[in-house]
Amino acid sequence: MKKSLLVLGGGESGTGAALLAKKEGYQVLVSDHGPIAEKYKTMLQEANVPYEENGHSFETFFEFSEVVKSPGIPDQLEFIQAFGQQGIPVISEIEFAARFTDAFIIAITGSNGKTTTTNLVYQILKHTGKDVALVGNVGQSFAWTVAFEPAQIYALELSSFQLDGIKQFRPNISILLNISPDHLDRYAYDFDAYADSKLQITMNQTKGDVFIYNGDDTKTLERLNQVDPLVEHIAVNRALVEQMGQSFEWTNRALSGRHNQFNASCVIQAMLTLGLSPAAIQQGLDAFVNDPHRLELFLESQGIEFVNDSKATNVDAVFFALDAAEKPVIWIVGGVDKGNDYKTIDALVQDKVEAIIALGTDNSAIMNYFENKVPLIASTDSLESMLEKIQTWAKPGMQVLLSPACASFDLFRNYMHRGEAFKEIILKNYTK
Repeated sequence: MKKSLLVLGGGESGTGAALLAKKEGYQVLVSDHGPIAEKYKTMLQEANVPYEENGHSFETFFEFSEVVKSPGIPDQLEFIQAFGQQGIPVISEIEFAARFTDAFIIAITGSNGKTTTTNLVYQILKHTGKDVALVGNVGQSFAWTVAFEPAQIYALELSSFQLDGIKQFRPNISILLNISPDHLDRYAYDFDAYADSKLQITMNQTKGDVFIYNGDDTKTLERLNQVDPLVEHIAVNRALVEQMGQSFEWTNRALSGRHNQFNASCVIQAMLTLGLSPAAIQQGLDAFVNDPHRLELFLESQGIEFVNDSKATNVDAVFFALDAAEKPVIWIVGGVDKGNDYKTIDALVQDKVEAIIALGTDNSAIMNYFENKVPLIASTDSLESMLEKIQTWAKPGMQVLLSPACASFDLFRNYMHRGEAFKEIILKNYTK
């Protein structure tokens, strides 16, 4: 009987899984409840992979022997539950792709910092001449890369949603940076369920594997008994400044702030495990360039720093941004609030924030919480009104920081659109 795979979702992850499955001789169907982007339709057409968009043909679904589900589709949907009732496995693209590679895998997860950390793993290894690919929740999909551009080492970023769909996936090195409340709507607002999802990165690790974790993170420490004791445990408690006689330096602006230095220290431990010399690691740290929208200092004008941290979609990420700030801050915050608790940043706001600009269609929660905690605060619903406040309040020696603590979907398509729109209006008005 020919192997068959139903792929739910026609985005980066689903298209990658479908193309790998086709290459491996599977009968494949891609099904998406919405439109599939032209880029992915072209890829599927060229590979002769059938697809449907803007709706599902449910009547054919249970003819497939296995399902790969997009991480954006909740497990709780009735038709997803029905597959399990019929004995049809539902897995993630990560689980599927891992079947077809025996490469060395460094997998990174955490509520905050995982993209920067994964990029740092990739760039240091690339800098030292290793055959490495950047995949997962950043870069190309894992499955597409395994199918068409296989590497000897994979730097693999994993979200909790991707980890929910693994069965036998086993990374050689796993890195868990932190666990803080995020995406709780997908976990019935149960923080423990979300934490358990993050720990699944270690689920299949055993003797010969390495688990690098945050030795100060309460939720992680509560769950160490879930990790096979045969796995080598490495706790990182602070920025690693010296190892094997080499003092590591944090002169690269892209690694400013204690959080980035902690993340880099986790990477240093992984690189030492791989046998890289401290000198080679330091060269990689010095050469590191972070992705846009992550504490991106994109302009200094009129004595004012402008920082785009649009990727900061929860309060913990804002904590790191404010902690890293070395100048008085005009903080731009707002969007779709996911039930934020701002208490954890109270002290930082009072210490570092001179003014708050709430940017969103509904700023009531932010205004109510902060209105008596900073000297200046304003509610805005457009970039233009935001700019007016910046031009009025920003003075030399200050930092204007977009670090929203919220999703972007009220005014923007996604966090990238929000960050680019912010940069565009600032550059237009401060580089004349």
